[in-house]
Amino acid sequence: MALDKSPVLKRCRSLGLEPQFLGVNKTSKRQIRRMTKKKSEYGLQLNEKQKAKFIYGVLERQFRSYYDKAKKMEGITGANILILLERRIDNVVYRMGLATTRRQARQIVRHGHVTVNGKRLDIPSCLLDAGDVVAVAQASRSKEYFKGMDEKLAKAAVPAWLVVDAANMGAKIERFPLREEIDVPIEEHFIVELYSK
Repeated sequence: MALDKSPVLKRCRSLGLEPQFLGVNKTSKRQIRRMTKKKSEYGLQLNEKQKAKFIYGVLERQFRSYYDKAKKMEGITGANILILLERRIDNVVYRMGLATTRRQARQIVRHGHVTVNGKRLDIPSCLLDAGDVVAVAQASRSKEYFKGMDEKLAKAAVPAWLVVDAANMGAKIERFPLREEIDVPIEEHFIVELYSK
């Protein structure tokens, strides 16, 4: 399993991202003023792809397979890529409020603390469907991290496509997200242009 272990703030600075989109509430202490050149068209396209990969914690081969799936789906390819990324179980765990970052959500899933429709699942890239129920595994609820999680989930702001059941430490996917509901600062048409060359 490969992971991108680059420093978050440094990578955010290079991509022009706010760390808050990754769930990190830090700001960089070092601000270097650089002469900014106008980026080429290819540079803009590559930057948008790298932003999407970094935000969702996906490497190149897997991201390319999401593009190939999105191209075969009905609708706009760029929006389909983001919808596929939002449907990943690690992202759903992050969106429902069980984790503060997607990296932490990935670790929660990887350690087997999450069930989907009552069955334990430890693959962070698994795509969920409408109607699936994601919850904290019964055996994991006694762990220190999950104590008081029901109160935290009750207060969490979740997207409209998720319905959280705080008492059972779970959430149901009502439907797939719409592009307007995905709050990541990515211009996905640049990604499609890059891959369609």
